Amino acid sequence: MDELIRQTAQQMADGYAKAEIPMYGASLRLPERTAVLEILKDFQKLLFPAYFGDKHLVKLPPEQYSALLLHHVMDKLERQIALALPEAEEARAKDICRELVEKLPKIQDLLMKDLSVTFDGDPAATSKEEIIFCYPGYYAIFVYRIAHELYVAKVPTIPRMMSEHAHSRTGIDINPGATIGEYFFIDHGTGIVIGETTIIGDRVKMYQGSTLGALSTRAGHNAYSGRRHPKVGNNVTIYANATILGGRTEIGDNTVIGGSAFITDSIADDMKVLIEAPTLHLKEQK
Repeated sequence: MDELIRQTAQQMADGYAKAEIPMYGASLRLPERTAVLEILKDFQKLLFPAYFGDKHLVKLPPEQYSALLLHHVMDKLERQIALALPEAEEARAKDICRELVEKLPKIQDLLMKDLSVTFDGDPAATSKEEIIFCYPGYYAIFVYRIAHELYVAKVPTIPRMMSEHAHSRTGIDINPGATIGEYFFIDHGTGIVIGETTIIGDRVKMYQGSTLGALSTRAGHNAYSGRRHPKVGNNVTIYANATILGGRTEIGDNTVIGGSAFITDSIADDMKVLIEAPTLHLKEQK
């Protein structure tokens, strides 16, 4: 057994040396996943204090509460961003945090609009409070709104850590690079995929299993220099299991995409896209 372990250990060491990525030696400069997930919880406390805030801290005046939470979360986020950036660029972390602080009121406003359209569009919702606490689609949108701003600031790794956490928790995969407008509503949500270069307008509603994806190519990273994913206009509804692919594919305003449709060409404004219903054959049992 000792000889087997010695031989295997040598093979493992050889594998470390041959790998195309760093595999052994000094610890890599990487953000800590647990710290990033704690930061998401802090953003929930900051943006929805009555729902997720500490019951003692919310007794403070709201501006004091916000200032306290902002100092707390931004200190933690700055440390993680500094670890994500190349060492020569870690000074950018403070500026990125300042820019995010400036955008938080806008993010809060967007989330309130997302909440409003979710409640108005779902008769099963008994209250907006229920949506905040329970709806996976709303949680995925909340995480996206934060992660997207970090993506725009060119922060490595952390935006994807956030979005993949939401993906694993909700089954909804929104790449932080996607551009999504106001009043976004995800209904049910499981299995939704929204690719990195997707552009989505205002008042768009997506149902479970729908995909805004890229056309697969053999070229991988070298396939496209521009947009790889569709552009969706305003006031569009995309029903369950619809698939819309390609960077040249654009869905016009006020269009409805029916369930299970497969689309790789652009659709004009004010259209309803349906696939023919399958034919049922009923036979008596013998």
